[in-house]
Amino acid sequence: MGGLQRFEQKLEQAISGVFARTFRSAVQPVEIAAALQRELDNKAQILSRERRLVPNAFTVELSSSDLDRLAPYDSALAAELTDQLQEHADLQSYVFPGPIRIQFVSADDLGTGRFRVLGKAEATVSGHARYNTRHRTRAVLEVNGTRHPLQPPGLVVGRGSEADLRINDPGVSRRHAEFLVTAQPAPSAAPGAGPLQIEVHDMGSTNGITVDGRKVSRAALGDGSRVQIGHTSLVVRLLEEEVTDV
Repeated sequence: MGGLQRFEQKLEQAISGVFARTFRSAVQPVEIAAALQRELDNKAQILSRERRLVPNAFTVELSSSDLDRLAPYDSALAAELTDQLQEHADLQSYVFPGPIRIQFVSADDLGTGRFRVLGKAEATVSGHARYNTRHRTRAVLEVNGTRHPLQPPGLVVGRGSEADLRINDPGVSRRHAEFLVTAQPAPSAAPGAGPLQIEVHDMGSTNGITVDGRKVSRAALGDGSRVQIGHTSLVVRLLEEEVTDV
């Protein structure tokens, strides 16, 4: 029995066949499962002879009518789809950069019975730095939907435990890049420190870094600068004297 057939049987057992009857004339769960598998196969990137990196964050776009039908069962379906993707990845020696995440959204351009799957690799991110009341966080790094403060003297980004900002991305070295942050002298009429100066330096990483699409060894950064390391983008955001407490 194939993986998709087992998926159908498991799904019917999980929700007593109600979902299948509800969707008889609309999108079928097995079609979504097959499309998710194709997304893995089409976007697999070679890491080594035996390992390939694949997307782990998926958006399934549906018509509003199909999304309404799906709503009571979306959690059960997402759980079964996750198991199916993990099984397929194990068979193909695929590597996920982080936990599998599947969300269902509506798309105005899709009619009943039509759907679209979009996938991307989204590494797990964790940092030692924390917001607190003693620092004004005037710059942050946005990484995969999370924000991390950029404060003097800066931070090291990498895959290893010694990095200040850890990114579970196979394309990222243990100590990949360093963000240097210095506060410029304030104008005489203004209290406190002046504007921040931010630079990024490659720390001898295997795959290097790019800034706004250009491969560099070091570069000055401003608001909106996009630094690519491995398969992960880090975006600098400058804030207006925002004070955040934990």
